[in-house]
Amino acid sequence: MFQKMFKGGPLLAALLISTAAHAQLTADQVWTNWKDVSVASGQTVTAASESREGDTLAIRGLTIVSAFDGGSINGTIEAVNFRELGDGTVEVTMSSDYPVVVNSTGSDGRKSVVNIAVRQPDLRIIASGSEAETRYDFTAPFVKAVVSDVTLDDKPVEMTLEVDITAPGGSYLVTAGTPKQLASAITADSAALTLAMTDPETGGKIAMKGNINDLAGNSTGNLLDAAMAADMSQALKAGFATDGSLAYGAGTFEFDVAEAAEVTKGSATVGSGNIVFALDADRLNYGGGSKDVAVTLSGAWSPLPSVAMSYGEAAFNLLMPVSKSDEPGNFAFLAKLVDFTLSDDVWSLLDPGKVLPRDPATIVIDTEGKASWAVDIMAPDGAEELAGDTIPVRLHALDITGLTLKAAGAEVTGDGAFTFDNADTTTFPGVPLPTGQLNLMIVGANGLVDKLVQMGLLPEDQAMTARMMMGLFAKVVEGSDDTLTSTLEFREKGFFVNGQRLQ
Repeated sequence: MFQKMFKGGPLLAALLISTAAHAQLTADQVWTNWKDVSVASGQTVTAASESREGDTLAIRGLTIVSAFDGGSINGTIEAVNFRELGDGTVEVTMSSDYPVVVNSTGSDGRKSVVNIAVRQPDLRIIASGSEAETRYDFTAPFVKAVVSDVTLDDKPVEMTLEVDITAPGGSYLVTAGTPKQLASAITADSAALTLAMTDPETGGKIAMKGNINDLAGNSTGNLLDAAMAADMSQALKAGFATDGSLAYGAGTFEFDVAEAAEVTKGSATVGSGNIVFALDADRLNYGGGSKDVAVTLSGAWSPLPSVAMSYGEAAFNLLMPVSKSDEPGNFAFLAKLVDFTLSDDVWSLLDPGKVLPRDPATIVIDTEGKASWAVDIMAPDGAEELAGDTIPVRLHALDITGLTLKAAGAEVTGDGAFTFDNADTTTFPGVPLPTGQLNLMIVGANGLVDKLVQMGLLPEDQAMTARMMMGLFAKVVEGSDDTLTSTLEFREKGFFVNGQRLQ
């Protein structure tokens, strides 16, 4: 239910800063450009009145409407003033408070209305440059959005939500043309969120608050007509593109959820993190990471007073081609969790005899390669093509640049590289013929098996089977106590392990 109410969240965020992003070198040009860019962004902008007051174009009763699937976001600003400063620049100021209404209808037909009060006192925007390339600089002491009036099927929902952004500032650079180009750089000292809500269906209550410091973001992109952007496949071919990043510093988060007789509480801290994203005709890239994270959870579901965990670093990244093509494009996949630890009381529950080493655990899977799509995944019927019988993706090359699995005193590391012949899917049925090898080193595996037997988690007969499999697929490194190596190789249309053909 919470998701349905805030389906238009990204559009709302755009609305909060849209007034800082669009201006020209004269008051009238600012207003005209604002409307033009709004159309390209899928918004509708109207005004109750427009009048000249000396060097100022005064707009009254400004309404901004952003439609999305199943609803719309409507904002009304009482006054917006575009003042020519006489030096080729334009200052934009507006009402310090204005309302926003989010209307949405879920797939189940239920209707929700969310009323938001936005405050942005002393927001100031200065436009400079030329009509062909205009820079907009903006500053504000803070921006605050408060939600306190929510209904679901015309029934009130008990909820308050506040979002506070402190000292936002930055610049936008708009370059005219087809398509329009937009580059931005924004910063904020901090961003905070506070939520308290009662679910009208279950009576459950949720309360949370969070704060993050030192935000800095950058983005570039091309804006197309909203009608064209509705078909992402055609939009990409027409030049739609976006590329950006967001970095943040230390933050905290707390939540409290009460469902029936069960209460769950949690808190977390983070040292820093980042998010990256990009989309154009050649690629889709999404990733992010965080460092120095600690999490504590408690509730009736746990036999312990609390469960604590932490990690030094976590990261995820996905890069892949997006267009249908016979030519392979770059792809990459990264999953990383470094120095993951559990508190001693959790370890004592899992391993009261302290048999297993409690060293931090790490998992890293880092790959890159070449692939191509046999279907247009961005087309409106792309999902149907993916569900068809044809293999939708062709893998041409795969490099395993990093592989690490480390936990409980054992460690596996490796690397490798493969190429694939997509014309041969019969040698290994349903899979393009691979050529290449994977090199592995395994340290402490036999010791881990012994410890699992000692703990009673692994029966002796299964332990013997595990040792036999390791003997088949790996060989002992001379002079080592518990180190194995293994080379898995595809060549000559066969599969080899340490030089011995198995298939």
